[in-house]
Amino acid sequence: MHERVTTAGIALKDGKVLVAHRVKGGSLSEKWEFPGGKQRWGESDEMTLKREYMEELGVEIETGDLVTSFDFVNNETLYHLHAYEIRILSGSFKLSVHSEVRWVTPLELSLLPMGSSDDKIRASLASLLLNS
Repeated sequence: MHERVTTAGIALKDGKVLVAHRVKGGSLSEKWEFPGGKQRWGESDEMTLKREYMEELGVEIETGDLVTSFDFVNNETLYHLHAYEIRILSGSFKLSVHSEVRWVTPLELSLLPMGSSDDKIRASLASLLLNS
């Protein structure tokens, strides 16, 4: 079985969290997610998140604390997912693999259809959202 490290960024603002809606087709088709992606060889988690946010959303970020970390299996690959709090520094959203981004309240977040790994992240966010 192959192993990969993947990351997700959790951006918080005024008690809301940023989520992005995947375009139809491909990975996570038409599901909501916390943006991020798979590490390339030699990248740190921070480098991966910075690259993925720039590629997918067109914004610069800085990473903060680790929010949650867990393993899951998808298509015969073991993924080690690391989700970090992030802060958007600059740029305006330019979407490439998403149809929409949205700042949502905890209640709105609880109602969105998400992929299974993003659903696990969502379950870890309650205390973080209360303190944002």
